[in-house]
Amino acid sequence: MSRHVQVTFDAHDPRALSAFWREVLDYVHPAPPGVELPEGADPLAAWDEFLARAGVPEEQRNSGSAVEDPDGQGPRLFFQRVPEGKTAKNRVHLDVRAAPGLQGADRMAALEAECERLVALGATRVRRFEPEPPLSAGFIVMTDPEGNEFCLD
Repeated sequence: MSRHVQVTFDAHDPRALSAFWREVLDYVHPAPPGVELPEGADPLAAWDEFLARAGVPEEQRNSGSAVEDPDGQGPRLFFQRVPEGKTAKNRVHLDVRAAPGLQGADRMAALEAECERLVALGATRVRRFEPEPPLSAGFIVMTDPEGNEFCLD
């Protein structure tokens, strides 16, 4: 039997970082336990209400946040607040598959377009790696708003 995977990020601002990754991956914020959200409802507002009813102090309500694949195929991402900042390169990172099936100039153009979209969301472009067949089709290294590295692949 296979296992489901959740990828956990340490974060300064879990809610903001989860909102960034929601947009990057076209994921969604899940509803609070036992809450059925009507179409178009704001899940983050529902979490605020849920946590307030549960008696969680306001200063603790941004201690964690999650996003999920609405199709149930990709891993859940969880963001937990930690007091310390990021101090070194990630040992694990996400590869965002932004140009599946494309090669050469078409692939790199698709990666550049996605890079531009993600920079507008708060990501930082770090470096472009040109295709080096047969081992690499080319990719772009980026960081999210809290400095976590990821690749557009």
